[in-house]
Amino acid sequence: MPAGVCGCCGPLRPRYKRLVDNIFPEDPKDGLSKSDMEKLTFYAVSAPEKLDRIGAYLAERLSRDVVRHRYGYVVIAMEALDQLLMACHSQSIKPFVESFLHMVAKLLESREPDLQVLGTNSFVKFANIEEDTPSYHRRYDFFVSQFSAMCHSTHEDPETRTRIRVAGIKGLQGVVRKTVNDELQAIIWEPQHMDKLIPSMLFNMQDSDELDRAGHPSTPSVAGQDGEENPAVLAENCFRELLGRAAYGNMNNAVRPVLVHLDNHHLWDPNDFAVSCFRIIMYSIQAQHSHHVIQQVLNHLDTNNKSMPRVRAGIVQVLLETVAIAAKGSVGPTVLEVFNTLLKHLRMSVDFELGESSRRNSACSVSSGRGKESEERIVQNAIIQTIGFFGGNLPDYQRAEVMMFIMGKVPVYGTPCHTLDTVKIGHRGTKRIQTMLLSSLIMVTSGFKSKSMSAALPPSFLDPLFSISLMEDSELRQLVLEILHNIIDRHDNRAKLRGIRIIPNVAALKIKREKISKQDVAFMKKHGQQLYRHIYLGCKEEDNNHKNFELLFTTLAIVTIELANEEVVIDLIRLSVALQEMCLMNEENMPITIRCGIMASVAAYLNFLSQMIANPPFCQHVSKVIEMRSVEAPFLLPEHIFRDKCPLPESLDKEDKHLYFQTGDIAECLAGPGYNAERLSVPYIPQVTDEDRLTRRKSFVDTISLQVDIMSNSLPDKQSQLAEEITFATLKKAIDTTGLEEQEREKRRQVMEKFQKAPFEEIAAHCESKANMLHNRLAQIFELTIRPPPSPSGVVSISAGLTQHPSVPVYEMKFPDLCVY
Repeated sequence: MPAGVCGCCGPLRPRYKRLVDNIFPEDPKDGLSKSDMEKLTFYAVSAPEKLDRIGAYLAERLSRDVVRHRYGYVVIAMEALDQLLMACHSQSIKPFVESFLHMVAKLLESREPDLQVLGTNSFVKFANIEEDTPSYHRRYDFFVSQFSAMCHSTHEDPETRTRIRVAGIKGLQGVVRKTVNDELQAIIWEPQHMDKLIPSMLFNMQDSDELDRAGHPSTPSVAGQDGEENPAVLAENCFRELLGRAAYGNMNNAVRPVLVHLDNHHLWDPNDFAVSCFRIIMYSIQAQHSHHVIQQVLNHLDTNNKSMPRVRAGIVQVLLETVAIAAKGSVGPTVLEVFNTLLKHLRMSVDFELGESSRRNSACSVSSGRGKESEERIVQNAIIQTIGFFGGNLPDYQRAEVMMFIMGKVPVYGTPCHTLDTVKIGHRGTKRIQTMLLSSLIMVTSGFKSKSMSAALPPSFLDPLFSISLMEDSELRQLVLEILHNIIDRHDNRAKLRGIRIIPNVAALKIKREKISKQDVAFMKKHGQQLYRHIYLGCKEEDNNHKNFELLFTTLAIVTIELANEEVVIDLIRLSVALQEMCLMNEENMPITIRCGIMASVAAYLNFLSQMIANPPFCQHVSKVIEMRSVEAPFLLPEHIFRDKCPLPESLDKEDKHLYFQTGDIAECLAGPGYNAERLSVPYIPQVTDEDRLTRRKSFVDTISLQVDIMSNSLPDKQSQLAEEITFATLKKAIDTTGLEEQEREKRRQVMEKFQKAPFEEIAAHCESKANMLHNRLAQIFELTIRPPPSPSGVVSISAGLTQHPSVPVYEMKFPDLCVY
């Protein structure tokens, strides 16, 4: 009877269980029974409602076999599950998948590397299956954590460690493929998951021996036969795939873990890996998302504003790489934000450098201080390079805005910005910031092509730029001239004019030029006199060197090529003759080296100008003077004066007229149609405005000394004044007034000629300068008399709630001599 009962119950087992049991052989080494597997597959396809029970039973058997360490049957169970997954694509597969994922999780939780690899391979096959309908309840949190842990495997055996890491990366890649296209699985982009996914990939990419080619767009990593077992290559491919699928709202969560990983592993110095990572990011994401990455790097730079200089330099260099790639596409609305952040950190770096320098002067650690200072220079150079590269790749309309933005940050003497900077960081720090910002402007304006000078050089940009050109620092003046060259030279002729020299044949240079437009003619009428004045004043600075004169010569030549019509040519000749006269008269006691340098520059420029306007008589006159100089006064030619150890005279004799360019001869050469040669008889006299005095002021000491001078002159202390010695010669000179009358008549004649023939702009500038000087002198007087005059009433006055000093009686008051009668 018992035997009959057993025999009767055996066939009562469900068919799906019997089919599942039949696929397992007695000896697991025999592997999966193919015929029985085909029966089970046919049954699952024919009765899909049984799939969930089949999956649950297989999961039960697999769990039991894992516990009992019967790994052969575990392999057979996973193989059967894989085949069922590939064969069944129906609505009923959803419950089966839950059982499948439960079994994969069991394998991943085990400590056996083979089982972990087996479970990962099954999950990857499942990830490649495209499901018809999305899953509303399935989550992959466990798999993200487990695969990330496998990516950081520290197994003792290198081969086993590599297998586990490769499996972990493949598992993460499967999670990415399964989730990123499913709108219901947007949770994968949340920070808690990205903080595991991204560092796991970067950790494996970091050990790559092929770091040099990582991130290059023309050589993307391909997982071939060797790549399938190379964790670095697999991690890079997975990283690219993840970033390529990132949507607009997910970019921040994808980039932030990269920055955190670079911080935690100290990968900013050196920053080769950081640069390669962001190259991969920029080439993998969609172009319209580039500004998100730039913004994240900028924010990270702000976060690390007090880090070591090399760390900040590494971040700035990474920013340069991202900007270099993004500038080719869409940068978005962050253009000025980029420059604002970079300029802020440039100023901070200068502050750190000067602070370290002052501490070094008061301490004994000279070597460490110099190292810190040089490291800050690395930061500053990286920032300038980034500003220049970014600005150079912007369209012209955006570049003009950036130029204005940077110029607004330059501390110009006499402005509240400069006063504030001087108080905070001193004159050395202010000069350092000016140098850095002007160097940035040089890089931004490089290659800038504007159709109209009025648009490229508006007054809000031109006025502070010219103010800097009058400062008593040759390096800053050089930077200003180079900026002007970048903007004015629209046909790239500077390279042909490099080196101040007497050019024998200007036509051989093949100068490119176009007819001057009406807009440029209007620009020169409005700002020409301002430009001439700054060139004139810049030439006579005593600290000028060879480069200064070369840049001044190039400035005159470029203005001739780009902006000169007949009227401008006359003005430039008047300017050149005025420079020559300034050297001959030497009213300001300039060194002989500077005077000879100016004379040589004038000769080089007039030689260039005469050939550019193609006037043979003018060319002959210039050539004649140059030939005479080469024989009698070679120190007045650029080829000689700018060489080392050039013999110099003690003074220049203005009686040697054959060595100088004569206004009358030039006027005769230009007589005829086209040029108003009569204007050459009016000498060019630059008007020094209040702007010039402000720009040349180095400190507040000048203002104080001015007040002291005024007050000392007003003191009635006659005993301190030395009496003039009265002699016969003095009396004769006072009686003889014929010479004074002739000088007065000559002066009146020159004034009349000037108002008759000089341009309106020059006359207006002259009158305006006199008015400004009067207003400034009145303002100085009012500043000295801030306190109200004493009242003789003897009553204490109260004003604005403040009690004033008691008044003084009339007989005790002291009046100036002119007020007493």
